[in-house]
Parts: sequence; structure tokens; C-alpha cells
Amino acid sequence: MQSAVCPGSFDPLHNGHVEIIARASNLFDEVIVAVSANMNKRPRFSLEQRIEMARETFSYVRGVSVVALSHGLLVDFCREVGANAVVKGLRDDRDLLYETPMATMNRHLSGLETVFLPADGRYSHLSSTLVKEVHDLGGDISECVPRAVQRRLTESLR
Repeated sequence: MQSAVCPGSFDPLHNGHVEIIARASNLFDEVIVAVSANMNKRPRFSLEQRIEMARETFSYVRGVSVVALSHGLLVDFCREVGANAVVKGLRDDRDLLYETPMATMNRHLSGLETVFLPADGRYSHLSSTLVKEVHDLGGDISECVPRAVQRRLTESLR
């Protein structure tokens, strides 16, 4: 069985993430969405909330599960869950420049391969930071995020 991990903080999950993960589910038997607690970021949503939103979003997608990514190396997590690859979405050349050294280090440490999927043009402008900023300033993000995220963002303003 071929399985892959799609890691990220997903704060919040947006349709660019959803599109990449859905495409990965067509390439692998199992896709594990690994929601991380990135120590370099101050999250809007708790780890539990982000997992809950992702689980609701992917409940309809065959072979996709959502789990917390414990601290430590991604390669160790992938070994623990039996993943053969990491899947990362790329919006542009900056993402490629950022992701390539990590992919190379992961392969160096454990032989773990990274599969890069180019973002669909409809979503290549999206980032979690931009989604939060637009929402906080009263902009309509309904076409940018799944319903579970839209609901949670709306609740956060109350």
C-alpha cells in the first residue's frame, strides 16, 4: 500500500490545501493529513480545532485521515505511520525554493521522497495568512475556504 503524508499547520485550512490533498488521494492509497503545532507561528485556532475542521472537510474523501503531527522530525513521523512519501503543494517558485532543501534533507535522513504538486491556478494566490487578513477586514472568503473553516472564522468574530 502506498501512503503519503501532507503536513502543515493548516491555520486555517483553505481550498488550495484541499485541492492538493484531494489530488494526492488519487495518487496514493492513503493520505495522512498531519496537522502540526508550528512553534514559529501563533495560531488562530488550537490544534484540536484545526484537526476538527480538517476532519469535517475530508470526511467525504476516500483514503484521507487527519491526525496531529507530534513534535520531532517529519521523517520519524512518516516512519511511524508507514508513509512512503510526503506531498507538498507549490504555489510558485518561492515555495519550491523553500521546500526543496527540506525535501533533500528528508531524503538524506531516511530515503523519504517528497512529491511536489503544482497548485491549481484558482488557488495559487491563497495562503492561510491572507485568508485570515481578508476575513478580519470584512472581506468575503467563502470561495477560499471549506464550509467548516468559514463557520469557525465567523464564530471567532463573535
